[in-house]
Amino acid sequence: MDATKVIVTANEAGQVIVRSENNPEWGHIRVEQTLLVVDDSGFAKKSRRSALIPGLIEDLSEFGYTAGQEISGQVIIKESLTPFNKKNPKRDLKIAGDSGVVCSQDGMPIYRKSVFTTDSSKEDDTLSHTNDEEIKAVYAAKGEASKLEPNKSFEL
Repeated sequence: MDATKVIVTANEAGQVIVRSENNPEWGHIRVEQTLLVVDDSGFAKKSRRSALIPGLIEDLSEFGYTAGQEISGQVIIKESLTPFNKKNPKRDLKIAGDSGVVCSQDGMPIYRKSVFTTDSSKEDDTLSHTNDEEIKAVYAAKGEASKLEPNKSFEL
C-alpha cells in the first residue's frame, strides 16, 4: 500500500461519519493506514495505524467519503509530555504493550495520539521512555520475558 494513502472505515453500524455523543453538531471519520516498519536490526513488520478526523457533521458530510475509499494523506504519531486532552488526560497515556505500565520520561507520563494529516512532509514525533526497568519487571513477573527481546530467534 502507498504510504501516502489511507482507507476510510465505517463503524459496526456501517456509518462513515460518527456523531459525537456529547454534541450532535460534531463527529468524526475514522481512517486506517498500513505501513511497513523496519526496526533497528532490520526486521520488517506490518504496522496498522488509525486516526479520527474530527469536525462539524456538516463539513464532514461534504467530503462524501465512503467506507473502503482510499484518500491521500497519512497517519502520524504525536507524543508529548503535556496532555492532548486537558479534560481527560488519561485517555492518551502511552502504555507499554499489554503491561499496563505508563511509559514515562524522567518520571513524567508520555501522552500519545494518532493524527491524520494531508501534509506529506509531516513525520512521527515520538519521545523515548526512561522507565525500561519498570516495564521489564512487569513482564518478568508475568513470565513474559520473551516480549522484552522480540524476534531474537529470527537471526539469519
